[in-house]
Amino acid sequence: MKLKIIFGISLLLAVLIVSCQNEEQLEFTHYYSSGKLTYQTKCQNCHGANGEGLQGLIPPLTDSAYLKLNKATLACSIKHGLKGKLTILNHSFEGEMPASDLAPVEIASVLTYITNSFSNKLGTITSQQVETDLAKWK
Repeated sequence: MKLKIIFGISLLLAVLIVSCQNEEQLEFTHYYSSGKLTYQTKCQNCHGANGEGLQGLIPPLTDSAYLKLNKATLACSIKHGLKGKLTILNHSFEGEMPASDLAPVEIASVLTYITNSFSNKLGTITSQQVETDLAKWK
């Protein structure tokens, strides 16, 4: 009986906490959580569980400066892939990242996850922003 009461109170507190979040926080949480799942299934195999990449072969996703500087082209890189030389954290990488079949909302989610994980804090990237960025780089 005590367990049921404790569970009920915990559930009520969780509902209250979630309901106290503003719309921006809820949007961020939605993009971030679905982005984490997309990252785990589509990106983690190459870039690692902690975004560390693969020494000398696959670049890490931990360079906040690179991500911030290239924020407008990240969606295009995911959608159309990358080829050629890249310098991240003073290390050069040369290879190819294949294009993806992710929808704009999935790209927005995975970018929100990447740009707010691994010591990065760049805020929400929405599907509207991804569509705008993709339209610029066709």
